Amino acid sequence: MMIARFGVLGLLASSALLASCTTDGKLSAASDISVAVTTEAAVAALPATVDNFMLADAEMMGHELYRLADAKAVVLVSYGVGCPISRAMTPEIKKLRDAYKAKGVEFLMFDSNLQDNREAILEETKEFGLDIPVLLDTNQLVGEQLGVTRTAEVFVINPKTWQVVYRGPLDDRIDYGGAQKANVTPYAANALDSVINGKPIQQVSMQTKGCLIDFPERAKRAQHAKISYAKDVAPILEAKCVGCHQKGSIGPFAMTSYDMVKGFAPMIREVIRTDRMPPWNVDPHVGKFADDKSLTRAEIKTLVHWIEAGAPRGAGPDPLAAKQRVAADWPLGKPDLVLEIPTYTIPASGIVDYQRPVVANPLTEGKWIKASTFKVGDRRAVHHFLTGYMKEMPKDGKGNESRWGSSVGGYAVGAESTLWPKNVGTYLPAGGAVGVQAHYTPYGKESTDKSLLGLYFYKENEKPGLVMRNSVIVDNTIVIPAGEGRHKETSYLEFPKDALLYSAFPHAHYRGYASDLWIRYPDGKEKLLLAMPRYDFNWQREYTFAEPLKVPAGSKLIAHYWYDNSKRNPANPDPTKEIVWGDQSFEEMFYTAVRYRWVDETATKQVNYDDIMNQGRMLFMLDDDIDGKLQKAELRGQMGKALAQYWAALDKNGDAALDKTELAAAQAMMGNRRRQQSAEAGSSSGGQ
Repeated sequence: MMIARFGVLGLLASSALLASCTTDGKLSAASDISVAVTTEAAVAALPATVDNFMLADAEMMGHELYRLADAKAVVLVSYGVGCPISRAMTPEIKKLRDAYKAKGVEFLMFDSNLQDNREAILEETKEFGLDIPVLLDTNQLVGEQLGVTRTAEVFVINPKTWQVVYRGPLDDRIDYGGAQKANVTPYAANALDSVINGKPIQQVSMQTKGCLIDFPERAKRAQHAKISYAKDVAPILEAKCVGCHQKGSIGPFAMTSYDMVKGFAPMIREVIRTDRMPPWNVDPHVGKFADDKSLTRAEIKTLVHWIEAGAPRGAGPDPLAAKQRVAADWPLGKPDLVLEIPTYTIPASGIVDYQRPVVANPLTEGKWIKASTFKVGDRRAVHHFLTGYMKEMPKDGKGNESRWGSSVGGYAVGAESTLWPKNVGTYLPAGGAVGVQAHYTPYGKESTDKSLLGLYFYKENEKPGLVMRNSVIVDNTIVIPAGEGRHKETSYLEFPKDALLYSAFPHAHYRGYASDLWIRYPDGKEKLLLAMPRYDFNWQREYTFAEPLKVPAGSKLIAHYWYDNSKRNPANPDPTKEIVWGDQSFEEMFYTAVRYRWVDETATKQVNYDDIMNQGRMLFMLDDDIDGKLQKAELRGQMGKALAQYWAALDKNGDAALDKTELAAAQAMMGNRRRQQSAEAGSSSGGQ
């Protein structure tokens, strides 16, 4: 059969193929010739392979298809809320998943229905006990490419070639009337057995009796070929892409003309489908953000459909070629003050410890900062810069973080300028110094970095009335088991006073997979503020909320991180190692920086609630069930070992748990021990 040669499914839309089906949905032996002819005719319209994609499921966890390349087979199932066929097949698809899990088969479901949303999917999957991830194909690009027409369509994919080797129903039992047959033909299971054993598929493509799904763009194929590059495509690129893709900027190529865009069109389609570009990694279904750089649904469809139509040039002048674009040295304009980070030479290889240079503050009078930006000398070598004001220039020349006050700005891979909201600022006193935490990473050749920090101040007549604060939801007790693909860690901050939250900056390293941020109000209600289904180490940025969010006293900001320490993570340096907190990129971090202001603090009436909040740091890191107490089962890492050693002495009330007061005493005790050890080490060193 020629169908075996092509291995193509998704041919169901062909009337000739439908005509060749028997009444029970099977392909008759006599239909081989018509199937082969139809296959050849439809190959151009319906791809022989499934293209890569990244979609978030209803739980806001990202799934990239091609990361499953080591699976024996991948099963994709179209889904729809309220569809009786989808509901009826739930127990059977779970049984199939369970039967083939140990055989290395991966199962994902996806919902391409325009009317379905995350909340509806969560409600229904909970009701029917469906624990297979349901991905939100909001833009319908996955369903379109697969040729989906109905729910309950099962696609069996061979990851070695990414061919769709079976498309059709789960078996011959599911229909609108329910389960009518005692003896069923397990089409999908048979296809899986054939793929796993390297045998040809017997039934290749059959009609599925699911609920119809509306794909409006399918009727517009002729219109897609008429999408105007000049009027429709170039304006999107100018607004969302050219800022990075111009001469002197961070993009790997400059979008200078139609010819340049046309040459990269297949790559542009791929990075949109896998959600790599634009580099705006928070999910559009959760929250609203200022300066949102993501593509809208309409923009995504315009670009992808234009590319799939062949990226036609069309009529009209080329807006991208009309003028030469060169990235500005300072995107916010000339700074009011430029601080030179001391030059540092990064070796070609090896490990570079954190550098902590100090820069003298030349101001003779205090200023209020309204913006800051780093002009990075060597983007390939600089992992991050963090800063903090120091009251005086340290005699030892070290800008250790323990000496820092307020931050004056920061940078991480892919980050941009830091802007303070109107009437909100950070005060930089006269004199003293700015300490810098500099993280450099070798990349194969020796290089010298000379970076600059530009500061922008409020003018004398526009001094802000409000004060910006910075803190971090951090957990330096994380332990990530070797080989684990979705390891979860939790930490939080509890706010002692009313505050307004302005932004969040998630940060992890190469094993970081996903992250989110919740608020738990004093009454116990929770709200998801930010969801990052796929964390990207190469694009780290601050996400500023469109409107500041109220954080009532007693509320908790809760962050979760998921880490991929498996071999499926292409960036993983070594999946065989257990990973703990560490400074280097091959180690790991749990670090969500937040910017906020205390509601009752003003520029003329400053308060010190941060110290009160920081007293609970140890509890916030270790208290994974967020019950306000620390149980022995929650102890881990070096800190956990230290607490376990003195548990009986610390548990003053004998309730088999440590509360905030008891942990504060533990922190003080451990701090005293560290200071004593440092003093003893210094005394010993001085005597040699």
